[in-house]
Amino acid sequence: MSSSFNDPPNFSGFQMDLVNSYKGVVGLVFGNEKSSSSNEDSYVERLLDCISNGKLAEDRRTAMVELQSVVAESSGAQLAFGAMGFPVMMGVLREERDDVEMVRGSLETLVGALTPIEHSKVPKNEIQPALMNTDLLSREADSISLLLSLLSEEDFYVRYYTLQLLTALLTNSPNRLQEAILTIPRGITRLMDMLMDREVIRNEALLLLTYLTCEAEEIQKILVFEGAFEKIFSIIKEEGGSDGGVVVQDCIELLNNLIRKNTSNQILLRETIGFDPLMSILKLRGSTYSFTQQKTINLLSSLETINLLIMGGSEADPGKDGNKLANKTTLVQKKVLDHLLMLGVESQWAPVAVRCAALQCIGNLIIGHSKNLDAIASKVLGEGQQELALNSILRIILRTASVQEFVAADYVFKSFCEKNADGQKMLASTLIPQPHSMTHAPLEEDVNMSFGSILLQGLTMSENEVDLETCCRAASVLSHVMKDNIQCKEKVLHIELEAPTPSLGASEPLMCRVVKYLALSSSMKNKDGKSSGNAYIQPILLKMLVTWLADFPSAVHCFLDSRPHITYLLELVSSSSATVFIKGLAAVLLGECVIYNKSGESGKDAFTVVDSISQKVGLTSYFLKFDEMRKSFLFTSARSAEPPKQLTRSSSAGVVEPEDVEENNLSDQKDEDLPVLSSIFDAAFVNLVKSLEANIREKIVEVYSQPKSNVAVVPAELEQKSGESDGEYVKRLKEFVEKQCFEIQDLLGRNASLAEDVGATGGASHSWSEQGTGSDRVHVEALRRDLQEASKRLELLKAEKAKVESEASMYKNLAGKMESDLKSLSDAYNSLEQANFQLEKEVRGEKGVGSSGFPDVDAIRAQAREEAQKESEAELNDLLVCLGQEQSKVEKLSGRLLELGEDVDKLLEDIGDDMGLPADGEEEED
Repeated sequence: MSSSFNDPPNFSGFQMDLVNSYKGVVGLVFGNEKSSSSNEDSYVERLLDCISNGKLAEDRRTAMVELQSVVAESSGAQLAFGAMGFPVMMGVLREERDDVEMVRGSLETLVGALTPIEHSKVPKNEIQPALMNTDLLSREADSISLLLSLLSEEDFYVRYYTLQLLTALLTNSPNRLQEAILTIPRGITRLMDMLMDREVIRNEALLLLTYLTCEAEEIQKILVFEGAFEKIFSIIKEEGGSDGGVVVQDCIELLNNLIRKNTSNQILLRETIGFDPLMSILKLRGSTYSFTQQKTINLLSSLETINLLIMGGSEADPGKDGNKLANKTTLVQKKVLDHLLMLGVESQWAPVAVRCAALQCIGNLIIGHSKNLDAIASKVLGEGQQELALNSILRIILRTASVQEFVAADYVFKSFCEKNADGQKMLASTLIPQPHSMTHAPLEEDVNMSFGSILLQGLTMSENEVDLETCCRAASVLSHVMKDNIQCKEKVLHIELEAPTPSLGASEPLMCRVVKYLALSSSMKNKDGKSSGNAYIQPILLKMLVTWLADFPSAVHCFLDSRPHITYLLELVSSSSATVFIKGLAAVLLGECVIYNKSGESGKDAFTVVDSISQKVGLTSYFLKFDEMRKSFLFTSARSAEPPKQLTRSSSAGVVEPEDVEENNLSDQKDEDLPVLSSIFDAAFVNLVKSLEANIREKIVEVYSQPKSNVAVVPAELEQKSGESDGEYVKRLKEFVEKQCFEIQDLLGRNASLAEDVGATGGASHSWSEQGTGSDRVHVEALRRDLQEASKRLELLKAEKAKVESEASMYKNLAGKMESDLKSLSDAYNSLEQANFQLEKEVRGEKGVGSSGFPDVDAIRAQAREEAQKESEAELNDLLVCLGQEQSKVEKLSGRLLELGEDVDKLLEDIGDDMGLPADGEEEED
């Protein structure tokens, strides 16, 4: 077996160190089960040996079938196969393409090795064989290329199992496979071709492409240029649109992957195919009341597509806003509002999940888009008795039994009123109270009622818990109408309601009625002993009051007209049964009665409110309510807009049947309170509360530190006593005034100190830190100037350093050139020495012959050597003079560089390597 495993021609693509380490892991995992694991290892090894070295084709096929079975059923066999089997299987795929049965068996075995065994009870901290096998197979790009080449085989099952194997690889190791496929020529094109194959293969290819395009922008763009949009909508049309099966869901999921945060692909979709095919999916056909679970999922996926187009693209994309605006405009031109209103408002048989998603789409579609805001404001619904779409959505808010649907419909009005002053005024202009006889009429009686009449009718219902639920929902809509709009707040402030019974006298302001309902909801909750049923009623009513009083002194004055209002808020802040959010919002409302209080009337001014807070609650405890609310989960996790939740096969499994949704009951909403509270504490409201908190702290400190004006107190000591002379009376009055002066000053000092301590212990607003002492500011300014001067000096030194480095580099190059010349001269001198040595040798040979007539060779040689030495010494002297001059320059530059903190040795490490030493040595030898 080992010989076949290490056979270079067959399995050179797999690295042996990776396999050996894998074997070590197998031994580690099964260290305590040696008997069973060794049996499995030996069995798998025998089967692999038979497949690799078997002589009979039938025996090899039988071994392949047995191996496939054992790997699919045993995690131990999967581990053993991972250590030994991949080279054998890949060798079969690479070299035995003609044997279709062996190729099929090899692919099925690989799929089994990469598929987790569900029934095996493997602890979470144990190594997962399927994951390890996936990691091993995906490490080699050659293996991915080999698998992609199998997609061109004619055999149906070969293509089918190859797609399954690639899908298994993508599921467990997506990033590595995405990178590998991008490097393979025509890799994505081969996968796209599978969409035109037989239905089963097409469906597998869809699933594979869905995994492949998840968060892979480059692959997304390539697929789009390969015609992915056309093929996706073609398959959806063949399958029957939203009435189709899971294949339609896969197509839409692939479509969503292609356009999610991808501006260029969205533009291509809009300008090539257009949004008409998408509209046809949303269009209801046949029996509109028939909604299967799969149809529900298909519609939800399509609505997710609409949301993705409305988002526009990635936050980092500079063209996002333009693309977002173009998508919104084009969608409304394609009548998407009609389809969304049909799904979200008119179709009462649609599941709640679909209705909520449609309403969410409507809100996203109209927010910040003037034309779309006008379109929804003028849209009417119904065939016989027509009604404005906004009125119909308001009725849903007031009467729906589903809290999720209330939140979604409320989001429509929140989006409609966001920075839309004209729309807010239009809605507020219809707020006309109805006679008392009409307030208890059913909401469905008169479809001709105006928006304001419906809203006030829902807002003024009371008497029981269900009516309070309706009241708080109407209050939520009214808070959107009044947000940041003084004219609308003024309009609502002047609304007078009839008394519930004529015997109670005149009418009362709407604000008083709302506060009464707020107190009523608290008392009903305490009486029933339940805190979950209506946990969001009080926060919604308090939010409306906070929005109403914000930057509107007239509303504060109206609120303080009734003394019990302040008393109730003080009780609510200190209540042990109230939640963190209720206490915090009540504290904010009290603070607004201080910072927006313009009244000078005794008993209603800011000092009176602050004094009441100090006596009944205590300033430290009061400010603590802000801190507790700020640290709560809903407050810290508030965000401006939630991205649409990605709907996949796994997440869509949680979509319930339509009939189960309709059974939601108001009496069981414990788990449903969170989305309502999350919608209340959105980013805009949280920012408002934060800004109010800072102003409240500062204002309370200011009010509490200043004397109360217009104090009219006439103590008995000020009256003249009988028999008391005028002089004694004046003297006593003077002493009394002096005593009162000292006491007042002492009280003012203590109040100021107390206010400062409370402001510091309560989290301290940023305004305190901004009011630092003058000496601190002077010190900071001095430090800032020093820093600026140091920065300038640093820039000058950097410029000088660069200049010196440039000169050093120039001299370094010059020294190198001279060194090269010196070396050339040394080489010439050596060659001359060699020539002289050769001549001397020849002369000695001639002398050996016996000729006596030759001149003195030693004298000639000495004379030649002396002339050469003089010539070379002259050139050396010239070079040494030059080098001495350059050395002095280098020493000066080195000193300057040392002053600047540079490493001189590093700069001059290549200079002066004494290349002439060998030549000198040779001369000495001679």
